[in-house]
Amino acid sequence: MTPADMESRIVRYGDLQPCKTAFIDAHTPGSDQKENFTIIGGGVSESPDQHVHIAIPHGFNIGAAGQPPKCRNSLHDHHTAEVFFVLKGRWRFFWGRYGDAGEVTLEEGDIFNIPTGIFRGFENIGTDYGMIMAVLGGDDAGGGVMWAPQVIKDAADHGLILGENGKLYDTKRQQKLPEGVNPMPLMSEVELAKRPEPTTADVLPNHVARYWDLMALADRKPVTVVGEHGVLRDKPGFEIDFITRGSASAAKHSHKYPSVLMPMRGHWRVTWAGSDEYESGAATLAPGDTMSVPENLPHAAEPSMTGEASLYRVVATGDPAGLTWQS
Repeated sequence: MTPADMESRIVRYGDLQPCKTAFIDAHTPGSDQKENFTIIGGGVSESPDQHVHIAIPHGFNIGAAGQPPKCRNSLHDHHTAEVFFVLKGRWRFFWGRYGDAGEVTLEEGDIFNIPTGIFRGFENIGTDYGMIMAVLGGDDAGGGVMWAPQVIKDAADHGLILGENGKLYDTKRQQKLPEGVNPMPLMSEVELAKRPEPTTADVLPNHVARYWDLMALADRKPVTVVGEHGVLRDKPGFEIDFITRGSASAAKHSHKYPSVLMPMRGHWRVTWAGSDEYESGAATLAPGDTMSVPENLPHAAEPSMTGEASLYRVVATGDPAGLTWQS
């Protein structure tokens, strides 16, 4: 594999290809300006229009949501862990059956490991276009999206129907459900009653980590943010580490499973060693870029310029992706 081949494993922020019809709320006022991105893995998009940048299985999926101010993502849930960090802007996350059980505001660099089993949504409350990056457990993207019943009802009023096959049909485009395919059934009141409604006080201590706290913790060595022994304790099938200028190292290392580098601040120079399979090489990453590093490839990442520098690293662990882990 040549350096040019390795470049194909880098998705530049400026090259991200959005999909504006990815989900059932694509026509719903207040949510109809969303842009969804599938960066690594198949993602959870319900639309054939979604572009997948890197389809190689990693044990997790990485996507992103870009939204203008006051635009929101409707209440939904997944079968596996979903972790967000804010790349650009200021965001309000809310959760519960009707989105009123609790909420938290996240600033740039903050990270949120949202518990499974609760409906969650988010909105850009900043003054400019915002971007949040998302990591979702499992290669199959958690088996799709589960929507709060009112989201499905609202979507139907605006021309979008979700089939039980997980695909969207737009009646405004004269599309209809294929023969033999029924609409996605709404969750029953019995199912809904089983879902917890945690308060903000319940969620914040164990599921949110603030950027500047992580900067202090990772001043001398990388810190595991999400993991069995992380700041946010969970076993979602991957771990997320946080690295700063002070904790970066020129010593090359490798991982048993594929890993992903996602700069938050500063420019990072990634170098990798040559082997029978790979030529040695280097690449520079900027905030918003995403780099997939093959398993067992010795590599290192260091800031290439002065100033603030931080980076999130996602590594598969081989643990099964599933519900939020309780130790």
